[in-house]
Amino acid sequence: MPTIQEVTDEVLQLAAGQFKVPRAELSAGDDFFKKLGIDSLQALALLSHIENHFHIELPDYELQGVTDFRTLAARIHARL
Repeated sequence: MPTIQEVTDEVLQLAAGQFKVPRAELSAGDDFFKKLGIDSLQALALLSHIENHFHIELPDYELQGVTDFRTLAARIHARL
């Protein structure tokens, strides 16, 4: 099982790739809406991409209020 740091790094890499942002510009504490300049539909697309990558499904109730990469990675890690 990957560590929380490994999951966080993968989430950041996936987000950087999907939105064509240099990985070095993203950090775990960043608000992904603000940092990536995305709206809720784009966030759902990112979430779908992440779920497919990790072969998990994150229920909506677990994601309410989640806006930073660190918290998102923690929710993913808990499902692995």
